[in-house]
Amino acid sequence: MRDILVVLIFTIGAVNAIRRPYYGALLWVWVGLMNPHRLTYGFAYSLPLAQIAVIVTLLGMLAKSKEIRWPGGGPLHSLLLLMLWMGITTLAAIHVEPSIERYVFLSKIVFMTVVISLVVRTREEIIGLIWVIVASMNFYGIKGGIFTILSGGNHRVWGPPESVIEGNNELAVALVIIVPLMFFLANHVSIGLSGFLATEFRKKKIKQALVFSIALCGIAAMGSQSRGALLAISAMLAVLWWRSDNKLPLTIMFVFMIPVVLMLMPESWYSRMETIRTYEEDASAMGRINAWTMAFNIAVDRITGAGFATASPDIYARYAPNPNFVIVAHSIYFQVLGEHGFIGLGLYLLMWLLTYIMAGRIIKLTKGRKDLNWAMMLASMSKVSLIGFAVGGAFLSLAYWDMPFYLLVVVVVLRSHVQEVIVKEESPMFDGRQGIRS
Repeated sequence: MRDILVVLIFTIGAVNAIRRPYYGALLWVWVGLMNPHRLTYGFAYSLPLAQIAVIVTLLGMLAKSKEIRWPGGGPLHSLLLLMLWMGITTLAAIHVEPSIERYVFLSKIVFMTVVISLVVRTREEIIGLIWVIVASMNFYGIKGGIFTILSGGNHRVWGPPESVIEGNNELAVALVIIVPLMFFLANHVSIGLSGFLATEFRKKKIKQALVFSIALCGIAAMGSQSRGALLAISAMLAVLWWRSDNKLPLTIMFVFMIPVVLMLMPESWYSRMETIRTYEEDASAMGRINAWTMAFNIAVDRITGAGFATASPDIYARYAPNPNFVIVAHSIYFQVLGEHGFIGLGLYLLMWLLTYIMAGRIIKLTKGRKDLNWAMMLASMSKVSLIGFAVGGAFLSLAYWDMPFYLLVVVVVLRSHVQEVIVKEESPMFDGRQGIRS
C-alpha cells in the first residue's frame, strides 16, 4: 500500500512537472529530503525517483523556456565559484577516484539547486517550496516527538534509512532548521491555500497543527540525544525570540514548554549532555578534536586540501595527532577545510555570509510594507534557520547536504521577487520576464 501511494503521488507530480517545471522542482525537494520511497517495503524502495524528477523538470523547462529566469545574486555566484574550486581540488586530491565520485554526486545537487532557483518565481511558488521543505521534515518531527513521549526519551530518534539524515544528530539539526520556517507558515497560513483549505475554520486548524508540530519537532530533536542539537536549539530559540515581533507569546510558550520537555528526558539524556562540559573525558569528542586538528594540518600543508576522501588511514597517519582514530570530520567547517583548503573554506563561508546578508537586505526593503510583510518575515526566519545550521553544523559533516542549499534558493528568489514587485510599482512598463539584477 505504501509503495502504491508513493508512486501515485510521484506520478501525479511528474505529469504536472512536464507542463510546469515548478512541480518537478518540488518533487526533487520532496524525494531528496523526505526519502518517501525508503519508507516502503516493496518495489518502490529502490525506484530512481530523484533521477526521474530531474528528467521531467528539464523536459518542463524546455517546454516553458520563456518562463525561466536567472535570479542572480552573490550567493549563487559564490556557490558556482565554490564548485569550480572543488573541481580543481578534486583533480589534485590525494585519492582522486573517490573524490571524483563525490564531486559528481555534489554536482547533481548543485545543478538542481540552480534549476530550482530558475523555476521558482511568484509568491505562491516560494510559499509552496517552503511547505514542501517543512512537510518533508515535519513528518519525522511528528513521528519522533510522539516516539520520545511514549518511550519517555529512553530511545534515540533516528531519520529515514539510507539518507543523509539517518543519524540521530543529523535529523535533530534538520528539525532545528525547519522550526523557524514552520513559525513563518503559522503566521502566514492563508498564503497559498485555496479551495477546500481556504476557509477560515480550516486555516485556523492548520495553524494550530503547525504550532503543535513545532512542539513535537522540539521534543524529537531533544529525544535524539544529540549534544550538537541542544546547542543548535538554544541558539535558534534565542535568535527566533530576538527576531520575532511577538516576543511575549513566545516567552510564555518557552516558559511552559521547555520545563515540560526537560521533564520528559531520562537520566541518560542528562548524562550525555553533561559531556559537553567534560568533553576531555568523552572519546567521541576527543575523536572530533583529532579530526579537526588533522583537517587544519592538511590545509596548512596543501593549498587544495586532500580532496573529498579524507577519512582514510593513510591520510590520518600523515596528518592526525592520533592516526588510529579514523572518523569523518564531524563539522561542516573542518570538513571543507580538510577537503578543499583555506580557499575552499573561505568560499564556503562567503556563500553563507552573502545569503545571510541578502536576507537582511530583504528585511530592509520590505520594512513598513503590509503587502510584503510575509517576505520580511520569511527573510527573518531564513536567517534564524541559517543560524541553526551554522551552530548545529559545527559538529556534523553536513557541508554538502541539500537542505541548506534550499534556504539559499529561498533567499535568492525572494530577493528577486521583492525587487520585481517594487520596480513594477515604480515603473508600470516594467517587464517582469527580464528579471532584476543587483
